[in-house]
Amino acid sequence: MFTLALTRSILMTDDPSELDSLRRLESQAVAAVYDRYFPEVYRYVRYRLGDEILAEDITSEVFFRLLKAERVRHGPSKNIRGWLIGTANNIVNDHLRHKYHRPLVQLEETHASHGHALAEEVENQDRTRFLQRALTRLTKEQQHVLALRFSLNYSLEETAVVMKKNVNAIKQLQYRALAALYRQMAKYT
Repeated sequence: MFTLALTRSILMTDDPSELDSLRRLESQAVAAVYDRYFPEVYRYVRYRLGDEILAEDITSEVFFRLLKAERVRHGPSKNIRGWLIGTANNIVNDHLRHKYHRPLVQLEETHASHGHALAEEVENQDRTRFLQRALTRLTKEQQHVLALRFSLNYSLEETAVVMKKNVNAIKQLQYRALAALYRQMAKYT
């Protein structure tokens, strides 16, 4: 556990040579950044939106914006990971702001003949929809802290670095977010 936390805190500060190579848009550096951070950015977006295909599209957009920002010298100055998660957060927030939400349940034909399994699947989808709906009623900052802490398993310190707050502010924000989520979920049960 300590080793994982130590490894993660080392990852919060990037190697200056990696940043320099990225700024020069060296293909190996770009590929390494993509390979290293794509899974983490994808998990973050997937957690926030609950849609695999949309999460893939938005994650790709994050990396496109990284390259675009590097071309005009506006990319990350110290922390690639923080820049990517911050950009993902902004894109998700923009998407949610413009989204027309009309829940649709798609059931595959293979489920139609499985009676009891179908009922369980629909019940699981309903629970997921309730949770997603409750999450969207939180503030963007509350959604962000919950995604970092529970989807990406960031420590309090890592979350504080990404959100540019102190650890006590993160604790308080997380507590309020969980309390608000609990209140929202209680309305649906």
